[in-house]
Amino acid sequence: MRKALFGLVSFMLMTFCVHAANQEDESPLRLDHPDRHVVVQGDTLWNISETFLRTPWLWPEIWHVNPQIANPHLIYPGDVISLVYIDGQPRLTLARGPGGRTVKLSPEMRIEPIDTVIPAIPLDAIRPFLKSSRVTDQETLDQAPYVISGHEGRIVSGGGDTLYARDSDDGQLVKYASYGVYHPGAAYVDPDTGEVLGVEALEVGLGKILAKDADIATVRLNSSDNEIMAKDRLLPTEEEKVIPTFFPSSPVNETNGKIISVLGGVSQVGPYDVVAINRGQRENIEVGNVMAIYHDSGMVTDRVKNELVQLPPERAGILMVFRTFEKMSYALVLKAQRPLTVGDSLRNP
Repeated sequence: MRKALFGLVSFMLMTFCVHAANQEDESPLRLDHPDRHVVVQGDTLWNISETFLRTPWLWPEIWHVNPQIANPHLIYPGDVISLVYIDGQPRLTLARGPGGRTVKLSPEMRIEPIDTVIPAIPLDAIRPFLKSSRVTDQETLDQAPYVISGHEGRIVSGGGDTLYARDSDDGQLVKYASYGVYHPGAAYVDPDTGEVLGVEALEVGLGKILAKDADIATVRLNSSDNEIMAKDRLLPTEEEKVIPTFFPSSPVNETNGKIISVLGGVSQVGPYDVVAINRGQRENIEVGNVMAIYHDSGMVTDRVKNELVQLPPERAGILMVFRTFEKMSYALVLKAQRPLTVGDSLRNP
């Protein structure tokens, strides 16, 4: 009888331990998570969520909206994020700090101090790629207006100078309108299909059309980041589309892709490096989409069967898309367990 009772107690204890372990495995929370976090300058939504969650990109799924806060998606230094349980489920809540930004909702215009808002990811890492780089197609570049000369025949122009541009056949240049001046860059090619996904256009300056005489336009350069030379192209300026409050999400469809380039002149890929990937708007990729990075583990020799065997890819990091184009996107590497390289594969997280 005692043996049977002992066996039953042991079985129940083991079942409880296994259940507890499974619950621990299924929990989105880190084992060492805090109960609260006071937001400080320099925080990002990603690093804040990393202090609470094992998979930071799931943060929006456990966010608890406080109806008394006008815009809970804007988080400021001094605000307090707390972990609570509602109906047995973990939830993150927001309490405004000493600044007291809770306001009553009313049908009037309110200006948010967006420059003080905690961004989702480090904006300093992606800002150059929001402003100075875009992806277009070769036909658009070939048909775009182009620089023919600097003032008085100068070869190189810069901020504050006047230059001359020749309009396209369909008359794209508009008097008094502003344009970006772009230097054609490298073409992005899909490594699997050979398809040209786009051509990088590097912004070298900003200018305004002062006058037009037939198809020759006089352009005043308001600013320049690099030397502007003949054959550089003029394209309409793009409004910066990325705001600091976008949130991580999984791609709508099951997506497989690859890193096709590393931007910024670096060779090894690590945290906060910007990469180009071969998936874009046509594959329903959206800003904020998170993808897991898998590194090729290579091939080894099976010494029993005397043949080469491809090892399965190893999960090595995670990235978030911050800018999309038709056939490709720019993404920021948020985590890397090992050095990453061009050609590493991507999957849904």
